[in-house]
Amino acid sequence: MKILVSFAFLLSAMLLPLEKTQTSAIPPAPQTSGQPSGSYQVPDVYAIPVHTDNMVVLRLKFDTDLLAGIQRMVKEQNIRNGIIVSGIGSVRGYQIDQASTHDLPSKNTVESNPNTPAELVGMNGYIIDGRVHAHVTLATPDKAIAGHLQQNTRVLTCAIVTIAVANDANFARIDDQTYR
Repeated sequence: MKILVSFAFLLSAMLLPLEKTQTSAIPPAPQTSGQPSGSYQVPDVYAIPVHTDNMVVLRLKFDTDLLAGIQRMVKEQNIRNGIIVSGIGSVRGYQIDQASTHDLPSKNTVESNPNTPAELVGMNGYIIDGRVHAHVTLATPDKAIAGHLQQNTRVLTCAIVTIAVANDANFARIDDQTYR
């Protein structure tokens, strides 16, 4: 009997309509002529001293756009620079972009699944001069996926995001693709 029930469950799961991932290419970041690729003037690694002022915990409710909500609160809380320490919750659907080439300048691919719920199992990133640069890790029953958080990632149950505020930090070039 257990085998029959397992087989029926497996068969019904296979017959359910599958949602297809939509992907599209994003043009690469513009190359500037000021700094050649692989310049000896740019260090391989450098440190940025950071003193955090305080922590802010954001709670986003059902159907809120995750990125837009974070952006709104960063502005409202006057966070110029910060570190996204964590994020948990669930989403109703998602849109992220991921690096899709191994050459510079990098090219990204958008993965959009607006009707696929997922667990938000992690988030990290930076607030750079008021701009949110967030990465997420999402999990569905079939896969885990990660990438840059984009608009149209809507909250399901709730999302909780923690930001360490570091307004005096100098993050000016931390994600500058031309500084290499």
